[in-house]
Amino acid sequence: MADENADIGGTLEDEDESSDDPNLQLELNAFRAQWMSELKPSCGAGDRLQRARGVKRTQDVAREEKATELFLRAVQEEQNGAVYEAIKFYRMAMQLVPDIEFKINYSRPPDADRGGGNYMEDSDTDGEIEDLLAYFEQQLTLESSFPKICTPELEVTQTHISALPREILMYIFRWVVSSELDMRALEQLSLVSRGFYICARDPEIWRSACLRVWGRNCTKLGPFKSWREMFLQRPRVRFDGVYISKTSYIRQGEESLDGFYRAWHHVEYYRYLRFFPDGCVLMLTTPEDPLSVVPRLRTRNTRMDSVLLGHFRLSQETDNQTKVFAVVCKKKEEKATEFQRNRFCRRNQAPEAEHAFHVGLHLTSRGRQSFSKLVWIHHSCHITYKLTGETVITMFDLDRMYTPFFFARVKSYTAFSEQPL
Repeated sequence: MADENADIGGTLEDEDESSDDPNLQLELNAFRAQWMSELKPSCGAGDRLQRARGVKRTQDVAREEKATELFLRAVQEEQNGAVYEAIKFYRMAMQLVPDIEFKINYSRPPDADRGGGNYMEDSDTDGEIEDLLAYFEQQLTLESSFPKICTPELEVTQTHISALPREILMYIFRWVVSSELDMRALEQLSLVSRGFYICARDPEIWRSACLRVWGRNCTKLGPFKSWREMFLQRPRVRFDGVYISKTSYIRQGEESLDGFYRAWHHVEYYRYLRFFPDGCVLMLTTPEDPLSVVPRLRTRNTRMDSVLLGHFRLSQETDNQTKVFAVVCKKKEEKATEFQRNRFCRRNQAPEAEHAFHVGLHLTSRGRQSFSKLVWIHHSCHITYKLTGETVITMFDLDRMYTPFFFARVKSYTAFSEQPL
């Protein structure tokens, strides 16, 4: 019994000695704090939930930034005419963020090359543009009694462009716009200086552009405040690129000789529409991809045998819908070549006939791209026999093979100016 009391006493003394150790005391306090935190599960769960939300928010921001980069890359590829690459980047961006198209801020171009190129999507109202124009004119008037279009930033030994009269500068501006109506280049030129901005807003340039597009149908401004506003907002086809329609389907092939299998063929072809400001249009149906076809559609004098050449017109219906009607046919020289090839043939030749294709399309916009979609509403073939003068009309059913046309801008189409506006 005495030994037990001695052991107990020794144990109590050891505890008292250990309690005096500062390191051990710190460890005990840390243990108590951890123990108390574990006794409050609600607070710990809230912290963990908040940290999880923060991590998810960071991941969402990073995913949206990556999707934005991919989407803008797709837009650039589409403007360059690389449709396949654009579709690939569009798909990658939408896999990350499905609604990335509506989250991108288009007010600032992604690169310097596209500076001034978003005039189609300009969110400024005409009132603000007119105020800016008046402000620039006032500033130039206050600076000098004989205001110049621009002043050289550095000292020059040769004659500067600011020494030219305004009439000559306006003629240069018309060469920039050219007969192809490259109004995007005019908008980029307006970013050079205040004087160039004033010249680029000259009403006569925009009026001439409107007359080239609509002709006698735009003698008055009507609901628009300026000729520039009419050109930017009134529905029209675009001339700085090509409209492309891709059609693909699966066709059943012939059965094998042993009847063991039957082949299936994946058929894919394209339709191209190229409009010109003078009313001409080129139409082509071919299995060749846009990379090889688009450069050959730059001018109307293409050497492709299967191209159909014709004219088009815009129609504003009572339901406020803009429609495009075109009539295209083969070139005359192709028929002469075919006649020379068969002139020594003894068999009876088929009666000479002219084939004309009538096309009707509905012009709409796609997203933020104005006037970039054409939907089929009519397609027929008119065969006129020369001997009898009889015309036979064949209507085509607009089934799923008639996919819409989508516009793709081609920079090379407006890289050169052949004639002024």
